[in-house]
Amino acid sequence: MSGTYAIKAVELGVRYDLRFNRKVTVRTSVANFVLRRPPERFWALRNVSFELSHGESLAVIGPNGAGKSTLLQVLAGIMRPSEGTVEVVGHVSGLLGLGVGFDMDLSGAENILLGGAFLGIDDARVKELAPSIVEFADLGQFIDAPLKTYSTGMQARLGFSIATAVDPDILLLDEVLATGDANFREKSKARVIELVRSAKGVVLVTHDMNWVREYCNRAILLEKGRVVLEGDPEEVVQLHLERTAAAAAARQAEALAKGLDPAALAGGLARGGRRRR
Repeated sequence: MSGTYAIKAVELGVRYDLRFNRKVTVRTSVANFVLRRPPERFWALRNVSFELSHGESLAVIGPNGAGKSTLLQVLAGIMRPSEGTVEVVGHVSGLLGLGVGFDMDLSGAENILLGGAFLGIDDARVKELAPSIVEFADLGQFIDAPLKTYSTGMQARLGFSIATAVDPDILLLDEVLATGDANFREKSKARVIELVRSAKGVVLVTHDMNWVREYCNRAILLEKGRVVLEGDPEEVVQLHLERTAAAAAARQAEALAKGLDPAALAGGLARGGRRRR
């Protein structure tokens, strides 16, 4: 295993068997099993390859459902790829979603210990880090309150503080920098920059294109589970914005052709569309 990279992914693929969904009834699934029909399959990721060097910050961008969060789960070891390989060098820490590794009935202080265990950190070490985690999260007296009383922003602050306090070699973040108040977002960004400068590897899923342009070394654009472009953040962001605009224009044109109201359709106000007068 080489020490020149933090992460090396080769032809990664994640496949789901769609045995049960809204369109597949139990009767249909049983019939498919009896008749030995192969299950319908969906590739959340396919042929994804990249390397992340120590000291790099890699942004993963793309539309909803592109496979971004699935990729982070594979890198974190939560999910095994259906095909391909991934090598990770060093200790991995991350915040892959609000509430992951937390117990909503426990206090913030108690969840620090729980979150540390979830990340594989020794209990004694987590207790040593607890004061700095509490200080960075800046939750005041809420640190002793049950997590179920926290706002989503407060949960993100606690989770981010735990994930970055353990001094990881590789940090995985899923849209966490978009959560919380403006002051904490700036403090979080400064912490990520500090990690990158200390030769850590960061993989960040985000919809904040300004962050990608200003603070990431490279970017990957995912669409429908495949890499569309990897390279300079400015080029990748520009292509993403162009493709997003083109997709929106195509949906609007399709709605107009069907006599639907594109404004209502875009805003999710119409179920099945509203007829234009």
